[in-house]
Formats: sequence, C-alpha cells, structure tokens
Amino acid sequence: MTTDAPRSGRRRRRLVLACLLLVAASVPGAAQPASAASHRYVTINGAGSTWSFNAIDSWRRNVGQFGITVNYSGTGSSDGRNQFRAGTVDWAASDIPYGIKDGTNLDPPPPTHPFAYMPVTAGGTSFMYNLKIGTKRVTNLRLSGTNIAKIFTGGIRMWNDRAIAADNPLLKLPAIKIIPVVRSDGSGSTAQLTQWMIATQNSLWQAYCAAAHRDPCTQTSAYPVVPGIGMVAQQGDLGVAGYVASPDAVGTIGYVQYSYALQAGFPVVKMLNAAGYYTEPTAGHVAVSLLQAHINPNKNDPKVYLTQDLSDVYTDNDPRAYPLSGYSYMILPVSTNSPMNDPGSNKGYTLVDFGKYALCQGQSQVNALGYSALPINLVQAGFDQLKKIPGANVGNINIQSCHNPTFSTDGTNTLAKEDPKPPACDMKGSTQCTTGTAGAKQDTPANNGGNNNANANIPGGGNPSASTSAGPDGGVDPAAQSTCDPDSGDCGQGGGGSDSNVAAQPVSATADLGDGLRIALMVLAGALLLGLGFGPPLVAQVGARRRQRSGDPTMPGGRS
Repeated sequence: MTTDAPRSGRRRRRLVLACLLLVAASVPGAAQPASAASHRYVTINGAGSTWSFNAIDSWRRNVGQFGITVNYSGTGSSDGRNQFRAGTVDWAASDIPYGIKDGTNLDPPPPTHPFAYMPVTAGGTSFMYNLKIGTKRVTNLRLSGTNIAKIFTGGIRMWNDRAIAADNPLLKLPAIKIIPVVRSDGSGSTAQLTQWMIATQNSLWQAYCAAAHRDPCTQTSAYPVVPGIGMVAQQGDLGVAGYVASPDAVGTIGYVQYSYALQAGFPVVKMLNAAGYYTEPTAGHVAVSLLQAHINPNKNDPKVYLTQDLSDVYTDNDPRAYPLSGYSYMILPVSTNSPMNDPGSNKGYTLVDFGKYALCQGQSQVNALGYSALPINLVQAGFDQLKKIPGANVGNINIQSCHNPTFSTDGTNTLAKEDPKPPACDMKGSTQCTTGTAGAKQDTPANNGGNNNANANIPGGGNPSASTSAGPDGGVDPAAQSTCDPDSGDCGQGGGGSDSNVAAQPVSATADLGDGLRIALMVLAGALLLGLGFGPPLVAQVGARRRQRSGDPTMPGGRS
C-alpha cells in the first residue's frame, strides 16, 4: 500500500496535466505564434529612416516576446537604401523610393536583385521650434506655407517679421533671429520638404537652389546650406530635435517627424492648409490628408508599385488636412537572388512575421507614438508584398487575422471618419487659439499682439525688407538688428545652441497580452499544478498527525 499510493497519485497528476495542456492548446492564440512551432526565428537587421525610427523601434522591442530579434539603425533613408542595395542589411526603411532626381547628385540606382516597397508608417513632417516671449514659451505658433518656405530659403530671418505677425494676430513675437535647423545627412524628410516646396512654393525654391549652385533645382534628400543665412545642419531627426530643444537654442526651428516633438515636450507649428485652417499633424488630420494620396497600383512594375504621389495632399481643401502628410516604406527582398537567398536561414520567414506585426498589432500602437495608423487597403497591399518574400508562411497572412482595431472591415478609414473639424479659432483671421501643440500643452495667452502694428517700432519688425531684402547669398548685418526684444526684454541666444540630444526615447506601447480566456486558463493551470504538487503531501502529513493523536497503532508513536 505504501508504494502503490504515490504511484497512483503521480498517474492522476499526469492525467490532469495532460488534460489542462490539451484545453490550453485548443484556445486560439494560447501558444506562441504558429510559425514558431515549425520554424526557428533568427536575427534580422535593418537600417534607414529616422522619420520611422520611433515606430520601428517600438515594434522591434515588442516582438521580442515572441522570440523575434530585430536590429534597426536609424541612419537616414539614403543610407538605408544604400545598405539594402549593397546587401549589408536584410531590409531597409525609407521615406522615399529609389531613383529620385537630386540635381546633379543623382540618387543611387535601385538594387539589381528584386525588391518591393511596403508602406509601413503614416505621419506628418512637423516644424518643431524653440521660441519665447520674455520667459514664456510660445506653444501656439502658426505659419503659412509661404512663410515656412521663406524661413527655409532665407527669405524671412527675424521672428518679428510682419509676414509671421499676420499668421499670429494675438502674438507679439520677439525681435530675434530665426535659426533654421536642417538635416546634414541624406534624408527622406528633406526630400519630402523640398518636393512640397517645388509643388507649392516653386519660385522660392528655385531662387534658393540657384544660390546654392544646384542645377537643375529638383527635389533633394541632401539639403543645400547657403552661407550667410545662419542655418544649422544636424544628423537625423533626433539630432534636429535635440538641437532645437537645447535650452540655449531659442529662436530655432527644424523639421522632424511629429513623434520627436511629442517626446521632447516641445510644440510644433500649426500649418495653414488650403481650406484656410491652421492644423498640426495629429493622427486624425494625417489620416484625412492621406485620403488624397495616390498610391501607384501597377503591380507589374515593382519599382513603383505602392509608391506615393502627394500632390493632391498638398492642396486638400478639407479643413482638417495637414499638408505635409505622407508615408514611409519598408524595402523588402522578394527573390532568392537577394542577399537573403538562403531558404534555410529563416531570415525571410522571420522578416515576414515582423512585417505582419508591424501592419497589424503595430498599427494599433502608432497613434500614441505620433504617427497615423494605415488604412485597411494599404495593410492588405502590404500583405501582398510580404507573401513575395522567400520563406513566407503565406497561410498565416490574411486580413481576418490582423486584429487591427484602427480600421473597419468594410474599408472605411475610421481615423479620418471620426476626426473632428478644427475649432473656429484655428481659422485664418483676426483671432488665434491659445492652446499648445504636440508635446507642449501649456497655453500661450495673447500678449497684446492685435494686428501687430506695434511691430513697426521694433527694429526689423515694421519693414519687411529688413529681413527679406538680402538675397540668399547675403547675410543680415548683425549691427542693424537687435537680438533682444525691447518690449519683453528677452534676449535670445539664437546663434548658440548645443548638440545635446533630447531625451526622446521611443515609447514602447503595451504588448498584446492575448485572449482573456487564455490567460484565465493559464492561471488556473498553474494553480492546479501547484495544488497537485504540494497538496497530497500536505494532506498526508495532516492525516498522519491526526491518526497519531488518535492512537492509531499503525503510526509511529501511536498507542497500541
């Protein structure tokens, strides 16, 4: 008896454990991804866009729970395309496709091995700035497209310029220099900005480009810096954001992906759209704008399929639209002739599962990161691209299993449908909203700006020629303009600034915990296993003590 009982207990525990495992396995999603059961994930490496970095970095962190290791270096779109073409990375991210016209500096040709573009992030290129009135930070700055172009081509060089005052009727801005901060590396953000200027502010861009000795004056991923304007060049979105956010960089303005301003706690410009409203690139405003984007549908030409034409986005007359909205791509290998040509390496298999995560669970996280979730049509198109990768588990790629709560199954763009119209104070006119933007939510109350006629008494404020008469080749005489606001007493250190990085670590969105039933079963199984493991010995000990106290002669120490 003493030997049969433990054996019987072990058999019972094994039977119960087998039943629990069978029940847990029958729950959808209870185990790790189905792909991992038959394949082994391997490390995959990517490089490229800093515009997309915050989203990609969040995704690569989150997929670690599935045993997927993804390395990604935000080295800029141009470098990412070059590395993918050379075969030094498994995949790349870029805000622009291969082969853009870049003046006399042509973009490197596409890879010789087959590849595919997959839209993976949508968002807005924003204008993050560091500006104060006295000791109060400005958080509600508004600018027209013309004024933005003039700032980045040397046409407006002082913050109290009359043209900027017209955009901001309730603010009297300080008489300090504007320091534009541009990208020093090959950047898709630069290419998007210059393409927008060509489409909407062509004369300003052509004059500036000619002064920079660029011929022809085309879209470019390498921003030309003309001496005398006071521009500063920094590497990557993080470098630009870090420079602008520096405490001694008052007067700076740079272009970055919206998420960087959110994370830095700094404001962005509200940009005037074609409908006469000033908007910022929130998730909803970007979604509205990209309804007007034209995506190349030619599946027979992989070099252009799914690339974007944003010309109608720039002129969208929806009051909610943000003009500088766009997409960024993952560049994928789609042939065994690519550097990832070893089917046994499982790199393609791993890349597909990472890509699927980016298009599904990943899209449900991007709004909080400062991007805008992709619509269902682009997610479906992305699935078609993933299926072309050697080693893909095609049966695992379908829209029904995507579980992306940001779009409806009937194809409606939920974000665009629910995005509210801007308030009346964001309309161009004699009033102005005081609420902050992006990462700076504090209000900026009116400071008697009115119609800004008082600026006529500020050096360089009433005379537009004080900041625009000098051409792109010439600088403004520092002795002719004050660097301190005579009204506020604020002296900006516009020429200063440091190259410190802003504390803008990517936000890692909460990973998907799975089905509630699955979790409940796992907890129940753990409790039962603990009970089966520790319960019988405890019960046996209690019973033995009771029998001993009652005088059971079979127990040691019992009465006979």
